[in-house]
Amino acid sequence: MISVGTGLQISDNSSAKLVKCIKVLGRGNNRNPAFIGDTIVVSLKAVTAKRPRSKINQGEVHKAVIVEMKKKLSRKDGNYLQFNRNAGILINSQMLPIGTRVLGIVTYELRRKGYFKILSLSPIVV
Repeated sequence: MISVGTGLQISDNSSAKLVKCIKVLGRGNNRNPAFIGDTIVVSLKAVTAKRPRSKINQGEVHKAVIVEMKKKLSRKDGNYLQFNRNAGILINSQMLPIGTRVLGIVTYELRRKGYFKILSLSPIVV
């Protein structure tokens, strides 16, 4: 469960390392937590060394999709998924990833939400 104030790591090569959730989108009010596949608004807290053509800088506000979560995720077939970290992928206004590579694991729950580009870029889909 990702709520306002939760820190996340970024699982793509967009030069962002750490972000902080400042708003949960599409869940009614801000108290409802976000889960895998949900979109959140984040503030960039740590960015790698600035590259000449980098699209992001520290302190900017962007949208992100949650791809990993420490809380157990139950599926309809009875299986559970649990990751060791909270992680997300930065997206632009067209809901496409900012980075060109996905560095972690993503789940099939993103398929129902319509993030096909993230699924095609990821090395492992669980």
